[in-house]
Amino acid sequence: MKPKKVLVACGAGIATSTVVNSAIEEMAKENGLKVNLVQIKISEVGSHKDTADLLVTTAMTQADFPFPVINARSFLTGIGTEQTKKEILEALKG
Repeated sequence: MKPKKVLVACGAGIATSTVVNSAIEEMAKENGLKVNLVQIKISEVGSHKDTADLLVTTAMTQADFPFPVINARSFLTGIGTEQTKKEILEALKG
């Protein structure tokens, strides 16, 4: 099975996306899922829209993409993290 390409985006593509990146990596490993994580700025998502399977972001986006977009701000607040992880896992397994 080909790894899912997961875009992990925040405003600058550095700080918060690193936290989310690590969490997804861990979840994928625990569940035996293959993922190709790409850490980017939210402004760069459009250039990946033909190849990505999922976008997990801590930034706001109004754009429409041909793949699921999961809001990962819970990773920053610590509130609702389990629910967000469940959504990410469902998207990866789907």
